[in-house]
Amino acid sequence: MYFDVASTAPLHPVARQALTAALDEGWADPARLYRSGRQARMLLDAARETVAAVLGARPDEISFTASGTQAVQLGLLGGLAGNRRRGGHLVHSAVEHSSVLHVAERWGSPRPEAGGGAGGGEVSVAPVDRTGRVDPQAFGALLRTDTALAALQSANHEVGTIQPVGEVAELCAAAGVPLLVDAAQSAGRMDVPAGWSLLTASAHKWGGPPGVGVLAVRKGVRYASPLPADEREGGRVPGYVNVPAIVAAAASLRAVRAEAEQENARLHALVERIRSRVPQLVPEVEVVGDPVRRLPHLVTFSCLYVDGEVLLTELDRAGFAVSSGSSCTSSTLTPSHVLAAMGVLTEGNVRVSLPYGTAEADVERFLTVLPEVVAGVRAPLGLDLPAPAGAAGPLLVIDALGKRCPLPVIELAKRIGEVPVGGTVAVLADDEAARLDVPAWCGMRGQEYAGEAPAADYGGDRGAAYLVVRRS
Repeated sequence: MYFDVASTAPLHPVARQALTAALDEGWADPARLYRSGRQARMLLDAARETVAAVLGARPDEISFTASGTQAVQLGLLGGLAGNRRRGGHLVHSAVEHSSVLHVAERWGSPRPEAGGGAGGGEVSVAPVDRTGRVDPQAFGALLRTDTALAALQSANHEVGTIQPVGEVAELCAAAGVPLLVDAAQSAGRMDVPAGWSLLTASAHKWGGPPGVGVLAVRKGVRYASPLPADEREGGRVPGYVNVPAIVAAAASLRAVRAEAEQENARLHALVERIRSRVPQLVPEVEVVGDPVRRLPHLVTFSCLYVDGEVLLTELDRAGFAVSSGSSCTSSTLTPSHVLAAMGVLTEGNVRVSLPYGTAEADVERFLTVLPEVVAGVRAPLGLDLPAPAGAAGPLLVIDALGKRCPLPVIELAKRIGEVPVGGTVAVLADDEAARLDVPAWCGMRGQEYAGEAPAADYGGDRGAAYLVVRRS
């Protein structure tokens, strides 16, 4: 079963039909005046009108890009360039998609090797709470007289939390700051939030073909293309347009939006079942993300003492394709910036995102398989063994140097019983993920995280010592 539509959705049947027809009818250059070109232009204009109607925009505000990432990058850079007279300050939340973070890193970097330079500026990052939600007032407090652009996603791609875009948009409007909204995860499924100045979306997220993104720029919003001028797509996106794919994207967006109300209610109930049952079926699990203000089809949970990559591999063998924000599933071996910003466990993370048409029986089978898979992954760790009798004293040093997370946390869980209540455990670790996972483990297990100290103070030659006081 495919439970990973937050990454990409299967091609909607309507998209498949529209794509096949458009390959025959819309293959010509829509910029040409001969008959086949005019026919392609009519299809492109109709697709633009459809997308505009669903997203709450005017057709001439819509441009098509090669991907959602390109739409975000062009939107950010074009919005910043268009408002350069105001200043060079950018504000975004800590849980934005990596496409936003990469632009922000380059924009705020003074290093030429990172793409920075005289054209850059400053970047402020709005924190989120433990559910992954931005505080509108905290976001608004970062706006300045030189803020050129603000960016906020409609809903988070890893944990499903819906952001307070409307409230943030009001604060941005009051400050005269344009707001870019990344609606990749919600477009087609939910109403587009009001108040945006620039909006981006990606067709393959709603069941359209890959290779089609949407960039909408409100009339009156200052925008200057960061790329060389081109006459296509309102001068915002250079290059030849893929008319058949755009037609299929528009057709599927309209179809998905028509189905959304009924299907969202059904998927919401299935996800609620997963949210409530997983903690009952699997010990030491935390469901993350906002339990109420969330996407209807997405749920994420973190399993203690589990390697995320191993867990996903075993679930795949059991017939379930799911995703993870765990560091071990990334080629860079860095923790998920979303989970880190939330202050939750970054290891053993599973994201389930249900496609339209998911059957109740498929969810029930997942709930049957999951406890067995997690137990199998945990079995070799010896976590079921009773804690050693007797306490080793008020201080215990665990040398986890050279071990990647979640191993330092596993060692902590296995050995914290060796100190009495009130005793301290110093975990020596040189994996950067331990800085996030040890405090998160303490929060989940009712122990006290006492902070970080130099590893040398506890006999280590590198890394850091993470101090935990046993409270239960």
